[in-house]
Amino acid sequence: MLDHIPGIKYTNSSNFFLMAGPCAIEGEDIVLRIAERIVEITDKLQIPLIFKGSYRKANRSRIDSFTGIGDEKALKILAKVSREFGVPTVTDIHESVEAAMAACYVDVLQIPAFLCRQTDLLIAAAKTGKTVNIKKGQFLSAASMGFAVDKVKDSGNSNVILTDRGNTFGYQDLIVDFRGIPEMQSFGVPVVMDCTHSLQQPNQVTGVTGGKPALIETIAKAAIAVGADGLFIETHPEPEYAKSDGANMLHLNVLEPLLEKLIRIRQAVI
Repeated sequence: MLDHIPGIKYTNSSNFFLMAGPCAIEGEDIVLRIAERIVEITDKLQIPLIFKGSYRKANRSRIDSFTGIGDEKALKILAKVSREFGVPTVTDIHESVEAAMAACYVDVLQIPAFLCRQTDLLIAAAKTGKTVNIKKGQFLSAASMGFAVDKVKDSGNSNVILTDRGNTFGYQDLIVDFRGIPEMQSFGVPVVMDCTHSLQQPNQVTGVTGGKPALIETIAKAAIAVGADGLFIETHPEPEYAKSDGANMLHLNVLEPLLEKLIRIRQAVI
């Protein structure tokens, strides 16, 4: 399923795969510490891993919010994670001109949910030859994502992943429609459930996005039970001090026991 991504281990595993890491690349030491722990866990459990981290946060509520440590500096840290731990990496891109730059450092290019209809961005990502992970827009049905898949495939790249991150439910909440997982799988691509961003509470009056991290396990269990191919989980050793999305990240200490539960569910449904 992910054989085309360099560095993927356990391709014959019956497990789901995991896209996990901090929301943003905050610095080399913290990122390498997080990566080391996630790799240790996923190696033990034989879960294929793609390490994630945003080299720049372009979509922020307030102008004074953290956006990054510098594009090249952050991308080099992601490349170091790949070299040191032997795992592929994924990061977001926001404009067409970023695709070729990011592709020099990572294995998977991610299209943010708000940008999933941006044709030029999808084409630019496709033309790098890298796997393209498209987040489903909160404002779109699962069926609508077939057009995003077509844009990448029609540009000569068949390596596409779709990630659900919930649907807008009023002004400050999201809800997950699990019917979307099999519907998007019908396009012939792996489908991932974003267990952290689907629990965001955006547009808070403070300008800082809220979240419901206590429900990450609930979303993850349901997604695996429905048959999701992979999970997307942002995690941090100290979410309360994270520079981005701390309100809905999973504490790194609880990642292993959660994954152990999810493996048992996976084994029960396959």
